Amino acid sequence: MKTLATCKILALAAALVASGLAQGNQQAKEHMEVEGPNVRVLRHEDGSQTRFTRTPDNRTLTKKKTNANGVLTMLTIYRMDELGNPKSCNIFDGRNTRLFKVSYGYRKSDGQLVEERMFDARTVRRDPNTGQEMPVQRICYVYDAQGNRSAPIVYNLLPGKTFEEVFGVKSSALETNPFKEDVPGGTTNPNARPVGR
Repeated sequence: MKTLATCKILALAAALVASGLAQGNQQAKEHMEVEGPNVRVLRHEDGSQTRFTRTPDNRTLTKKKTNANGVLTMLTIYRMDELGNPKSCNIFDGRNTRLFKVSYGYRKSDGQLVEERMFDARTVRRDPNTGQEMPVQRICYVYDAQGNRSAPIVYNLLPGKTFEEVFGVKSSALETNPFKEDVPGGTTNPNARPVGR
């Protein structure tokens, strides 16, 4: 088993779990337990747990989330590449209904994760212009000069009401700047007097 791949799986597991743990200003107390070379169990403060199981060839990682009563609430199955990075995954609910399928994209130059695309597994959504399947969500990342990954930039593409239907305008951009006269070089009424005089 490659050490780098093992470290990446554990880092991935920790990142996946950490993303769902924040509640308000508190973070749940938890601890990771080792149950053999291919099993890790993260026990949460509320009694729920997340069990990570990988195949001996490191090509599949399964994440099972159960509640405090041991009832399965979510199942995610990852397909890994030869370096231990997830290539894709399928997300199921507690009743084993496949909800989403996800693909991951990496930069060729350094192998850094740059995009996740989540597709609805129950309803295929097609781009009317190209006919290709469209994701319901895209998550993109950028990196600074030190190689630190940004917070996720999330594009939710689920159908719903348009911006105009919700807010009554076509865009959030200003048609005109109401403070334009306060900007140097802006137009000013030469006959204007200060308010209150």
